[in-house]
Amino acid sequence: MEIVKLFQAGGTFMYPILIVLAIGLVIAVERFIYLIRTEKATNSVWTELVPMLKALDFQRAVKLTAEIKTPIANVLNYGFARHNDNKSREVIEAALEEGIMDEMPQLTQRTHYLAMYANIATLLGLLGTIIGLIQAFTAVAQADPAEKADLLSASIAVAMNTTAFGLIAAIPLLLVHSYLVTKTAHLVDSIEKSALKALNLMVRD
Repeated sequence: MEIVKLFQAGGTFMYPILIVLAIGLVIAVERFIYLIRTEKATNSVWTELVPMLKALDFQRAVKLTAEIKTPIANVLNYGFARHNDNKSREVIEAALEEGIMDEMPQLTQRTHYLAMYANIATLLGLLGTIIGLIQAFTAVAQADPAEKADLLSASIAVAMNTTAFGLIAAIPLLLVHSYLVTKTAHLVDSIEKSALKALNLMVRD
C-alpha cells in the first residue's frame, strides 16, 4: 500500500519508470525460463549420450543430437560432423569451440538489457525529482509567504518519490541481472565440460 501511495504522489515520471520495470521483468522471466529449460535439456541429452559414446555408437549419438534442438546438441553436432570425416583431435576440438561460439549469443541475448533498464529507471527517477523541484520552487516563489514553508516541504516530498520509485525499480533489475549472468556462466561451463568429455570419448588414444 505504501508503494501505491508513493506511486500516486510521484507525478508523471512514475509511469515511464513503471514501463521500464515491466519490460525488465518480462525479459527476466523469459530468460529465467529459457535457462532453466536449457539446463534441464543439457543434463537430459548428456545423460542419454554418455552410454552411446562409451559404446562407440556414434550413429545413434548423431541421430539423437540431430533431432534435439538444444545448445549442447548443436555444439556436439559440430564435433560429430568432423569425427565422421575422420578428422584429427585438433580439428574436432576446433569444431566444438566454433559450436560453442555460435550458441553463446542465444544463451546471453537480452540479459544485458536488464542492467541498462536499471540505469534508465534510476536516471528517470532523478530527472523526475529535479523537474519536480524546479516546479516546486517556481510555485513557492509565487505563493503567500505564510504558506511557503509548508508548500515547499510538501512539494519536495512529492518530488523525492520519483527517485525512490526509480531505485525500487532499479535494485531488483540489477539483482536479477547478476543472477542470470551467473546462471548463464554456469550453463556455458556445463556445455564446455560436456563438449570436452565428448571429445575425449570420440578420440581415444
